[in-house]
Amino acid sequence: MEKLLAFDFSAFLVMFVLLFTTISRRMIHGKENRIFLATLACAFLTTVFDSWSIVLDVYTDGALTMKYISHSLYLFFHSLMVVIYICYIVSLADIWHRLKQNIFHKILLPLPMIVVTVLLISNFFTHNVFYMNEEGHYTRGTLFPIIYIAGFAYAIYGIFFIWINRMVFKRSRFWALMSVFILVFAATFLQMFMPDVVIEMFATTIGLLFISMIIQKPEENIDLTTGLLNSTAYSIDVKRNFHNEKVFDIIMINVANFHSIRDIIGFDAANDLLKTVANKLTQINKTSKINSDLFYLGKGKFRLTIDDDKRERSNEIAEIINSSLQKSIDVNHISLNLVCYVCVTRCPYDVDDYEILMHFGDRFTEDTEYTGNILLARDLFSHERYDLFNKLDSIIENAITNHKFQVYYQPIYSTKEQRFNSAEALLRLKDDTYGFIPPDVFITAAEKSGAIHKIGAYVLDEVCEFIASPDFPKLNIDYIEINLSVHQCMHEDLVSQVLGTLEKHKVSPDKINLEITETATSNLHSNMLKNLTELTQAGVSFSLDDFGTGYSNMQRVASLPLKIVKLDRTFVNHEENPKLSIVLENTVKMIKDMDMEIVAEGIETEQLLTRFADMKCEYIQGYYFSKPIPKNDFIVFITKHLNANK
Repeated sequence: MEKLLAFDFSAFLVMFVLLFTTISRRMIHGKENRIFLATLACAFLTTVFDSWSIVLDVYTDGALTMKYISHSLYLFFHSLMVVIYICYIVSLADIWHRLKQNIFHKILLPLPMIVVTVLLISNFFTHNVFYMNEEGHYTRGTLFPIIYIAGFAYAIYGIFFIWINRMVFKRSRFWALMSVFILVFAATFLQMFMPDVVIEMFATTIGLLFISMIIQKPEENIDLTTGLLNSTAYSIDVKRNFHNEKVFDIIMINVANFHSIRDIIGFDAANDLLKTVANKLTQINKTSKINSDLFYLGKGKFRLTIDDDKRERSNEIAEIINSSLQKSIDVNHISLNLVCYVCVTRCPYDVDDYEILMHFGDRFTEDTEYTGNILLARDLFSHERYDLFNKLDSIIENAITNHKFQVYYQPIYSTKEQRFNSAEALLRLKDDTYGFIPPDVFITAAEKSGAIHKIGAYVLDEVCEFIASPDFPKLNIDYIEINLSVHQCMHEDLVSQVLGTLEKHKVSPDKINLEITETATSNLHSNMLKNLTELTQAGVSFSLDDFGTGYSNMQRVASLPLKIVKLDRTFVNHEENPKLSIVLENTVKMIKDMDMEIVAEGIETEQLLTRFADMKCEYIQGYYFSKPIPKNDFIVFITKHLNANK
């Protein structure tokens, strides 16, 4: 008896632990997880009824009805377990849509299980599958081999699916899925000829353990805050959908004010908010019975993927979600109102490319005014635009290699000297396919890819070449301002690069002024401060751009080696707000008291020019004088004004 139950008892314990850990690890979201959980539950029941059957066979002489029930349930769940496991494989490969379109698969998948079920029910009357002999012992009947044939058919069917979809699975996943069949084949073959060696369920358990360890990993697939599937799982799912040419919808939910709320209520409370939103979505998913996969991608972004057979309900579900999230949410006795953009994207009709889809999901809120209504990707999506985002890295690299970048110059007017004494160098990119690409688009991409350092070196070289040219001295321009990105400011080679370029063109350091943004100074790095100090000591001046954009800190500004502070253009509209006018006047006074000069940006009217000049702002920059223009046009512009003042 002990020998008979040894393997089953071990399988029972391992299966119980697997079930418990799978549920406790919250591996219950997503079709794959739910089907794997069903496979474990079925295997657990198979082990229970197998053990129960052995106990009844060994310890009881009668109880024939109970013996028939226990053995029948064991064989039923044993066969059902293989069917569910095949469903798990199909779900991992995400090829349900193909099975539904193929009549052969629609018949073959349920047929063996139907045969087994009919045989087991009829066996209570015919005893053709198994029976209890005169001594009350379990004995296989003439039709028992059909059970093995059905199991063998399912095994071949499952191996076939794993093999034809091997390109979808990583190698480790491929062998983990195959291990179940390999182990069960070996155990079944042994148990067929040695019925007293009850090892089949033990082998099955070991195979499922491999899958749990290699495939079902919450740290890879589950967001620990919300319990939903994470961005990694979303990426895999979407890529697989496109690979399988699957038709599906995505309901995108972006909480636009999540970062603002987190700053107000704190990190822990923000996590509670995310859990509340996740619970709302989970409840909607459950009550609507669409059984969608739910994902949390971070930064307040949630996703629901809806399969083809339920896509007609996508708008309905999106409306329910939108209505639910427009209601205030209480977190720690604080009532919060979310600004949620809800967008329905139909793939591949609206978007047919993975990279473009990911860009669209990140950016559609940036370009859309919030109305509270459901958004449709087909109304927002410009394939050309998102195709541009997808190709930006190669466009930038091509522009660097083939000199497609152009440096424009915007004149800066000195109110003291009544002349244009400087200019700001601004980079422009015109691509052969996409035309002019906005600087905020290609600069952001260049910072992510690291190409910003090559771009910065290019701009510095172009400006220094212009300063060293015979045209520049004729313009009576004191210096040119050049923008530095945050990444450039922190780069360890910045000092040698700047001084090396100046030396190459024989340009004096006082002929350039480097602009850093206030955002850069808000995360002041020791290497950045070292770079600023060394360049200042070498004779290069610095100005602070975008002052007043939300990071303003006078103590930090005072600690930096700055010559000029450039007021952000938000100060230009101070006339509409009397309080802002007071802030502006006091800001100007503080900056001048620190012995720094001021540039007023965004000046477009004579009235604004007079206003800022009256406040003793030394420099004026804006469309009132000129927009940024190419070098040759800049030379003509300055020359014209010089001649007019003679």
